[in-house]
Amino acid sequence: MRTEGVTRQAAVPAARTAVLWDALRAVLAERAYATGRARLDIIDAGGGTGGFAVPLAGLGHAVTVVDPSPDSLAALERRAAEAGVGVRALQGDAADLGDLLPEGGADLVLCHSVLEYVDDPAGALRAVARLLRPGGVVSLLAANPVATAVHRALSGRFEEARLVLGDDEGRWGDRDPTPRRFTGERLAALLAATGFTVGEVHGVRIFADLVPSRLVDGEPGAAEALVALERAAATHPVLREIATQTHVLATLG
Repeated sequence: MRTEGVTRQAAVPAARTAVLWDALRAVLAERAYATGRARLDIIDAGGGTGGFAVPLAGLGHAVTVVDPSPDSLAALERRAAEAGVGVRALQGDAADLGDLLPEGGADLVLCHSVLEYVDDPAGALRAVARLLRPGGVVSLLAANPVATAVHRALSGRFEEARLVLGDDEGRWGDRDPTPRRFTGERLAALLAATGFTVGEVHGVRIFADLVPSRLVDGEPGAAEALVALERAAATHPVLREIATQTHVLATLG
């Protein structure tokens, strides 16, 4: 199994996804070694159009995407066909995982940008736990309220930034399209309460969402330097707390 990269395009990944792909490659290598199987079973809950699922299938893994949007699943199937890989597509919500998929059949479950929107985050994680084999891993990605406050302030919306910091769900008002956001501490507590052991925690998009694109596009080597900076900052105990998203890897039990 190739674990050194997902595709040639991902060999120099975009700054916004570099940290995620680094973490996923490490998990894939560890699980392949532990199980003795090169072909792992992966579920992408809320996987949408297949931004992660299709490259993972390209590595030779068996990937299933569960998503509530038929349009997204149709786009996923087109993307998979263009890449020449097979991805199983199932329509459903996180709450439907137990009805759609067998218990204990997954080595890795991606749960990226899902907990912000589901009615019951703890219930969604319990459903994920039932899907995993012993030693299986969940890759959890969620929006960070601290970053939202920073971004609202930088755009001159100071009152909204203040509201984010004082709101239990990390929202800036009634018109906020995101129902809830999670600090790393809150994610860790939620995972522990649903039977997981928290492993690595990464900050994702620490600088990538703050640096003007003209500074990256106009300078030779700037994109690569920004990727290197994101990687260096991802586990920094202070900088990861201001990342746009928090990424947590956790194992069952």
